[in-house]
Amino acid sequence: MVTGAGARLRAVYVACAMAAVPTTTPTTAPLRSGRRRIGDRVGDGALRTITALAALAVVVLLGAIVYKILHLAHSAWSTYGLHFVTAKTWDPVHKAFGALPFIYGTAISSLIALLISAPLAIGIALYLTELAPKGVRGVVGSLIEMLAAIPSVVLGLWGILVLGPFLANHLEPWLHRKLGFIGIFGAPEATGTGLFTAGLILTIMVVPIVASICRELFMQVPADLEEGALALGTTRWEMIRGVTLPATRSGIAAALILGLGRALGEAIAVTQVIGGGTRITNNVFGPGDTLASKIAASYQGAASSLEQSSLLYLGALLLIIGLVVNLVAQVIVRRFDPLREAR
Repeated sequence: MVTGAGARLRAVYVACAMAAVPTTTPTTAPLRSGRRRIGDRVGDGALRTITALAALAVVVLLGAIVYKILHLAHSAWSTYGLHFVTAKTWDPVHKAFGALPFIYGTAISSLIALLISAPLAIGIALYLTELAPKGVRGVVGSLIEMLAAIPSVVLGLWGILVLGPFLANHLEPWLHRKLGFIGIFGAPEATGTGLFTAGLILTIMVVPIVASICRELFMQVPADLEEGALALGTTRWEMIRGVTLPATRSGIAAALILGLGRALGEAIAVTQVIGGGTRITNNVFGPGDTLASKIAASYQGAASSLEQSSLLYLGALLLIIGLVVNLVAQVIVRRFDPLREAR
């Protein structure tokens, strides 16, 4: 009785399976298959060509930019050579030009921005992914991303009208009284402009980039790893320190390097708040200038072709610095890639 029922069930199953298989006529199936194969070959060839041209266009564009800048900077290079990098004077009247004050200002302002923005951005990302209520995450995350959409000239104006006076009247005098024994916190400027102000403006511009990337990185950490660590009795801080941060350290390093690149190349906002000084001083409250801001402020009003060429020499140095930063980022990402270490 059971054997007969099993046989009937098998027969019904076979009949249903055969009915589910689509039937095609022998004449149409090869034609349709052939058409699909021809279409696939054409589509593959078109895709390969279009993507190769797009990649080639990027290389050609980058090469054209580098060639044009180096070509226009040739006059300054032939006049000053590598001494231009170490010279401290920028005097258009006597046609004496040097890049060291601007390299120094670029390094100090970007370092200030990176030192302040790194813990702040990582803390924001950890709060949004690990601690914030669900209703808060979307609102705060959107506001952080909207901060990156503010035009740099608007941030520069805010730095002149709001941030600068606050720093000159309150924060910089307080830092000078409390930490004046450290050389970098010297006598503040009455105008509120300087390297420190520029560094804070760059911090505002860097934080949204680093925080958004770190937030995405922390969200990609497998929940099983975090829940397993908590189940073993670790606190949330121990879980973050032992699981979340090690799993994303290469991405965090890349995000910080990306933020540093943003700070190195900013021109308009920095020009508005940095003060335009050409001297090298260890006082971060003093005025300064950067490579990008000097080019933006002086190129249109250059008094001679040699000065224009010297400004383009500054642009070439900025390109080299950007290339070095990107190479360092690649080394850091490969060195601290947990998947690479696991292999």
